[in-house]
Amino acid sequence: MTSNEEAIECTRKCIERGEDISLCFINCVIGDELLFEARKWIDVFKDLTVKVSKLYGFTNVLFSREFGSFIRDPRLHLRKKLFIYTHDLRRGRLKPEDYGPRAAAALRTSLRTNLRTLYQNWAFMGIIYNLYRDGVYVVYPEYKVLSLERSGKQRLRWIPPNLVLDIPGIGSLSFFIEVPRPLAWEDSSDLRESWKLYTALRPDIMVYGGRVMDIVDINSNPPIKKPDIIIECKELIDWYARIRDVRGPLAKPLTAEEWRNLWIQGLWDGLADVLGVTRREAIEEVKKRKGIRLNEVKIVELYRSVYNPKEMILISKYGVPNGIRRQLEGHDIIVIDNVGFDIDALSEVADRIKKYARHPDEYIFKIRDHEVAELIHRIIELLDSGRISLNELKYLIESYIST
Repeated sequence: MTSNEEAIECTRKCIERGEDISLCFINCVIGDELLFEARKWIDVFKDLTVKVSKLYGFTNVLFSREFGSFIRDPRLHLRKKLFIYTHDLRRGRLKPEDYGPRAAAALRTSLRTNLRTLYQNWAFMGIIYNLYRDGVYVVYPEYKVLSLERSGKQRLRWIPPNLVLDIPGIGSLSFFIEVPRPLAWEDSSDLRESWKLYTALRPDIMVYGGRVMDIVDINSNPPIKKPDIIIECKELIDWYARIRDVRGPLAKPLTAEEWRNLWIQGLWDGLADVLGVTRREAIEEVKKRKGIRLNEVKIVELYRSVYNPKEMILISKYGVPNGIRRQLEGHDIIVIDNVGFDIDALSEVADRIKKYARHPDEYIFKIRDHEVAELIHRIIELLDSGRISLNELKYLIESYIST
């Protein structure tokens, strides 16, 4: 990646050459080497997606429009990000000195965001690939179209899972990617009720034991059901040195009325715990700075403190320094590092998740024979009506087997 001065120089060169300014700028700022690396990541992800789809019988895998465009052709996707800037440059609304830094920042943001999404999605697919060896099958979605995005899924004021799997003899697991998300709202009362979901912290993956079809619990603290496992994925070699703004309820000063809200109190407590200060000190720091900047290690610890899952797992593409590892493990965060794109390296994660599978309240059978299905239906009716007891049914079956 280039500096602002280099980006301005790239702009001037592309104007002088008279080429497609957007593509020329991408080649100059990003370069073939980085785009080649991005395509390698995409190829690995697509290959795993095909394998998982064959195993589970998925007829299609859906991505967000942004990510789908990126993995189809990363160079053309980045070109779209420069459309408005380049249009303004041609019309004289932007000078090269303004175009270069703005366009370069847009390219950096898009590339980093999409590579992060790619690694998160690869990890998710790698986990369910490893789970398949236990004979799991898909309970939800029923129509075998796996969606790895959440666009519009909250319109009915619920947060459904991306995937529910059943492990025969063990139980079910429900997977949620990048939740919680805001619910649809129509008036002020709806908005007040949903506001906590707008401001909630959003880990990469949450896993629940059992068949959990909606995690919204507005009256709880935070406003979703407590997850069994949280999984956070890191694709950068120096992710632990990165700094990020924590927004949501921390992005502005809060009134006394706001922070008296139970969920806000819980968030302050979690933040204070991670920073090693009192709640009052955390509030004053946020008020003073109109938000708060934390490095990625502290943000991971904040997820752990606020959501309090039974287990939290961090998956890192690269090795994690021993000091960072000890710090995370000191907060009961399990570190799986040096994963790269090795599917086998995720087998430990799959084994840990499997421990939290729970039997559902109802069971689904796939029966191809119509007469057998009708017979089972009649037996259920007899049991429900009380015309035969479960013990009587067991006795009849066991008597027949023993003869």
